[in-house]
Amino acid sequence: MEKLKIPYAIVVEGKYDKIKLSSIVDAVIIVTNGFGIYKNKETVELVRYYAEKTGIVILTDSDTAGFRIRGHIKSIVPKGKIINLYSPEIFGKEKRKTEPSKEGKLGVEGISAEKLRAIFEKAGITGELTQKGDPITNLDFYELKLSGRECSNAYRKQLLKEMGLPENLTSKALLEAVNVQFSRDEFIQFVKKILWDIV
Repeated sequence: MEKLKIPYAIVVEGKYDKIKLSSIVDAVIIVTNGFGIYKNKETVELVRYYAEKTGIVILTDSDTAGFRIRGHIKSIVPKGKIINLYSPEIFGKEKRKTEPSKEGKLGVEGISAEKLRAIFEKAGITGELTQKGDPITNLDFYELKLSGRECSNAYRKQLLKEMGLPENLTSKALLEAVNVQFSRDEFIQFVKKILWDIV
């Protein structure tokens, strides 16, 4: 079945939630690592960035912890669009766990793909991704000296600064971010403008 195209970044609690969602949606997915978002400045900056640029969808577990994390995310995003989606309250245990959660409810990872798909479809937020035309690729990064060169680390840091992104963002996450904000041609021109010695 074709993946749903979601034009917003999706914020989930854990890596298994991300793995589950990745099987059904085509979107940027940000992981809070549970309450880790309370202390991780890079994640906070990333959430704020996407809230302002594309809007974010919050899809945390339907338990007390999930609602606390959801509330915290709303409190740290001063500008931008937030869409709240809620997973159904289903009692049970995820296959990989030996015991159910404290409240006995399934998290996002435990919800069936069909039910998760229906949540997005019902909310009416599926559609074309922001990126149009050819995507920016790892090869583009190499050719623009953003990867694989001695100067690449310094160049990426400058690019991250210009885009208002966390300075420790991985190359993969940066690639996702630029594909949301730019067309390929726009990105090449932007990089050439801020990194003047690229020919």
